[in-house]
Amino acid sequence: MDGNWSHAMQVIDPAADSRAFRAALGSFATGVCIVTAPSAEGPVGITASSFASVSLDPPLVLWSPQKASRRYPWFRDARHYAIHILDGHQQALCNAFTRDPHAFDGLDWAPDANGVPRIDGCLARFDCTQEATHDAGDHLIIVGRVAQAAFRPGLPLLFQGGRFVSLKG
Repeated sequence: MDGNWSHAMQVIDPAADSRAFRAALGSFATGVCIVTAPSAEGPVGITASSFASVSLDPPLVLWSPQKASRRYPWFRDARHYAIHILDGHQQALCNAFTRDPHAFDGLDWAPDANGVPRIDGCLARFDCTQEATHDAGDHLIIVGRVAQAAFRPGLPLLFQGGRFVSLKG
């Protein structure tokens, strides 16, 4: 290796070429989650890949819904919500909530004491209370204080480069 690794990289101006910027961001593999909340229209969910841990003390996580989403107001205003980390075999669940915010039919789920839908069978779940929000361009960063977490062994559903990818266990 000659140390000049950048020769094969495409250099772009993200402000001038949002499509290429999105492709560059897609180089980073992310886990896939479903965020659920109660609403006046019943339980709602949204597929997201913008999840991250923030702090252990206090226990904080974040996710970022897109402001242009029709579902945005439900999640911006949700005081309580749950983040479900999807298992590698749950691509159909991911796709269902990508298409329909009310895709709970046929799922094992139950509301918690705050009315938040909790989906069974996911790799992990974080029950959150909205702690803070931060404007972030075309997204909103929502920071949640984790009241309870649940998890099990398994491999996550991952998304990278516009496609689902899997880890070999």
